[in-house]
Amino acid sequence: MQSGNDGTKSSGSAFDRFRGALRILYHGSSPAALRFQMAVILVDLAIIAFFIASPVLRDQPSFLWVDYSVAALLAGDIVMRGLASSDALRWLRQSTVFVDIFILVTLLMPNTLANLGFLRILRLWSLSRSGMLWRPLRRAGYSSWRDAAHAVVNLLTFLFVVTGFVYTFFFREGSGIEGYVDALYFTVATVTTTGFGDIVLPGPWGKLTSIATMIIGISLFVRLAQAMFRPGKVFFPCPVCGLQRHDVDAVHCKACGTALKIPDPGD
Repeated sequence: MQSGNDGTKSSGSAFDRFRGALRILYHGSSPAALRFQMAVILVDLAIIAFFIASPVLRDQPSFLWVDYSVAALLAGDIVMRGLASSDALRWLRQSTVFVDIFILVTLLMPNTLANLGFLRILRLWSLSRSGMLWRPLRRAGYSSWRDAAHAVVNLLTFLFVVTGFVYTFFFREGSGIEGYVDALYFTVATVTTTGFGDIVLPGPWGKLTSIATMIIGISLFVRLAQAMFRPGKVFFPCPVCGLQRHDVDAVHCKACGTALKIPDPGD
């Protein structure tokens, strides 16, 4: 009986050590952790490239094999991120986790949910919300560009989501890569309100899609312009309340009033 208890205790300790190792790899700043994080980012970018191309690749014989392989990678990443979190239940309630789980479901059911496959590009948005993607930027001293980078990622995500939607529901039938390029061309022309008129979406649903694309796209362009030309925020954790973002010239934390000592650029 004692040995069984010892075995359970040993197993639990090994599991805790495993979680601790994952936490260091995902959130640490050691050379090994940074190499791991960079490898994860590169794999994620390759997966996102597959998601962008998947509407065109869907009819290829090897598509299902690649699809399920990506599903296995994504499932492993979700599980490991959950184990690396200090509060798994709180982590599960994050919107980015819901997005990743939805993407995983579309990968596991590629035929049933084929018309929702264009939403997989939302993985780019969820990746941009992880601190791992921005740590290299912060280490290089470009943390002030984080808002602009977020705005660029949001715009790119929207462009490819709309492109996938337009291709799936308006251009897909036998059009291949040419149809996807037409969908991307239409999306960019609509978002920028260029209005060439050489490619239009038919019917009332096509007009409604164009209207929504223009309104949301212009909003994202304005947000990008604001992030690039408006005085940004600095990332400096408040020692009392932990608020991360402050005005460049802030002397006190706007949340708790604590005096801040934000270093000037170049210090």
